[in-house]
Amino acid sequence: MSIIVWILIVYSCMTVALLAASRELSHIVAYFYCTICALALASHAKTMLSDPGAVPNCAVPIDSAARQSEAHTMCRACKSYKPPGSHHCRICNRCVSRMDHHCPWMNNCIGAGNLKSFILFLCYTWVGSALALIIFGCNYFFCQDESCEFDGVLIQLVRVMTFICTGSIMFVSSMLANVSFAVMTGSGTIDRLKRRLSKPAEAPDDPPLQFEEIFGIGSYLSCLLPIDPIFPDHDRVLGYSMPQRLLREGNENTSTC
Repeated sequence: MSIIVWILIVYSCMTVALLAASRELSHIVAYFYCTICALALASHAKTMLSDPGAVPNCAVPIDSAARQSEAHTMCRACKSYKPPGSHHCRICNRCVSRMDHHCPWMNNCIGAGNLKSFILFLCYTWVGSALALIIFGCNYFFCQDESCEFDGVLIQLVRVMTFICTGSIMFVSSMLANVSFAVMTGSGTIDRLKRRLSKPAEAPDDPPLQFEEIFGIGSYLSCLLPIDPIFPDHDRVLGYSMPQRLLREGNENTSTC
């Protein structure tokens, strides 16, 4: 299904480019719209190809007290440590840290590792769809003569694009609301469904996700680009640590003392 997303976005970008080429639309508006489309495609590719936060088999708890304990939450499928907030995806056949859901439009899970690029994709898609509807709406309501009317093949392309953008903005708005609720409550889609089935009366008591836990600690410009975030504490965000990292840090502390 991910290829469908690319086809629709490329189609919309080409339609706007044809409108600008036929002098039916300002080139500045067309450049801005195509830039939004490019950022949406880049965010989609980043979300689709990035590691969502797969938990390796050698993962261990981040707290020393938990590591010394004999009781750990284990994944029955992976036969390995299962960090808090992680879930096993039956489609990908792996555990994912802070997993929200498996997205068929991305052909990948949405977790701690690619939540930033997923949110960027939703935002850029919403902005692009809204901008296209505003452009077409202004042309429909404020066009006073035949010189500004779409004609020939262009009007058919615009009609199809209007239908695509309307459906897109409705679907993406619901996804943005779902992701926003997950960020504010600290409870992903799977966690909320499980809690609703087991304890319907209880509200989520997880702490909300911090900005740095999603977009990292880079500059504000980096927050707008689909690049890997730099987390302030990688282990805390993903919920697990690695034996090699703990051993290296232990040797550094010993040498310091």
